[in-house]
Amino acid sequence: MAARNAAAAVDWATIYGRLGLGRETVASLQAFRARNTSAANRNAALKSTIPEIDISHYKNVLRDQQVVGQLEKVLNDFKPVTYDVAKWDQLVNQFETKAVDAAKQTLAKIQTEEKGLNETLSNIKDARSFDELTIHDVAHARPEVQKTVDNMVKKGKWGVPGYRESFGEMSVL
Repeated sequence: MAARNAAAAVDWATIYGRLGLGRETVASLQAFRARNTSAANRNAALKSTIPEIDISHYKNVLRDQQVVGQLEKVLNDFKPVTYDVAKWDQLVNQFETKAVDAAKQTLAKIQTEEKGLNETLSNIKDARSFDELTIHDVAHARPEVQKTVDNMVKKGKWGVPGYRESFGEMSVL
């Protein structure tokens, strides 16, 4: 009974939409939910439709009493077969364990990505606009640019290779 209450309490829309689960995980959860719902519906239908056979009615209607006797014997001798569902329980538990592990991994991945995105967002918010940057700020942020410029000055190269080919001659003279 507790399992039914727990299954009813699950907010599937939140799980599918907000947790950012992978396609495989969502598909597995949806398939599991569909199988569970189908099995519960079939179980409820079978429990509610237990047939009752009135043998006396058939004794009055049918002429062949031997058939009615055989029918009565078969119904009285019928014993429902019980199945060992332990192996199915194990399979369900394994599936549940895999689903929980996948959900935990997905949650950890999402939290890591969220942390990185929050850091990036705070960097964007705290950054100065492009027109407020100085050469010193660029050199501090990317020291390799300063090294390249220093190297070009030492060699006497004052132009950037490929600039004129890309942007053309901008000189007025």
